Amino acid sequence: MAMAHTPFDTATCCGPAAPQSPIVTQHFRRTSPGDCATIRYSYAPFLGKFFSGLRQRRWGFFSGLLGEGVPAGRGYWIFFMVGLSRVKTFGELIKYEHTVFALPFAYAGSFLAARGWPEGRVLFWVTVAMFGARSAAMALNRLIDWAIDARNPRTANRPLPQGLISVSEVLLFTLLSLVVFALAAWELNPLTFRLLPLALVTIVVYPYTKRLTWTSHLVLGLAEFYAPFGGWLAVTGRADPAAYILGLAVGLWIAAFDIIYALQDLDFDRREGLYSIPVRFGLVGALRISAAMHTVTVLLFLWFFFLSGRGIYFLAGVLLTALLLFYEHRLISPRDLSRLNLAFFDVNGYISLLFFCFTLLDTVLLH
Repeated sequence: MAMAHTPFDTATCCGPAAPQSPIVTQHFRRTSPGDCATIRYSYAPFLGKFFSGLRQRRWGFFSGLLGEGVPAGRGYWIFFMVGLSRVKTFGELIKYEHTVFALPFAYAGSFLAARGWPEGRVLFWVTVAMFGARSAAMALNRLIDWAIDARNPRTANRPLPQGLISVSEVLLFTLLSLVVFALAAWELNPLTFRLLPLALVTIVVYPYTKRLTWTSHLVLGLAEFYAPFGGWLAVTGRADPAAYILGLAVGLWIAAFDIIYALQDLDFDRREGLYSIPVRFGLVGALRISAAMHTVTVLLFLWFFFLSGRGIYFLAGVLLTALLLFYEHRLISPRDLSRLNLAFFDVNGYISLLFFCFTLLDTVLLH
């Protein structure tokens, strides 16, 4: 006697198919017994019913959303898995882990400006501003470049080219992130809010620069300039000369290692007619320019040290940064780019975190 087929390609996770629901449509692909993957769903149409169920305190309302006969316990589990899947997808979209490059410098700007612990309220809104600005910038960059990313073997597996997330979802996420950024700037002080349009223009313009000019790395550096500069302004409410120097140092640091990062797309960029310093000056020339920019970065940090009268811990942080940058450029060469990701992410992540830690020691222990 033929065994009854259990449909796993609709509506249930690792179990018999649940009745189809007009509210939620889900697709599960069973790759092995007990294993489920690929959750796709559309949630906008049932938000009204979702909140209606909450208002009426019907603890089993998940069951109603998923279809008659689906136990409430399974409904909770499915919604949890759906939410977890979307968080992971958005995390892949905007690369949460890359926050390590900018957020510590925003905090450093605040601590240096305060010469001690900034107000908790200021640190909170600086964190919110960085989250909003960075999320908007990354999402917008992915949205504008999704067609290019789809043609690039290195980036073809990103959520947008893979169809794991829709253009409308990314656009909505970008707009919400910009609202969060604007709210944080408003809450900090009048100057940060007045300078908000400059940051927004940079965020919007940057993704297009690679189509227009090989100086696109510098535009990215300008966007990162606002991290320590904004952190400083959040505390003082004024643009001191030291804030500009600190921002320039961080901006050049980011731009220089973005040049290194662009080396892996050198051949693709040439075929696509895109612009970058590696395309314009070649592999050897790009590495030399990046090294020169990192040298200027260290000099700017030293200038900031003398101008602002920092202590021995800050100087130690600058010297450690110089050593790590030297090590970064020793990791790669025109003949061997196999350790490029180590140079890009690991070393620069250490630089950002250690710079903040030494800044914290200097401001808290010596001032």
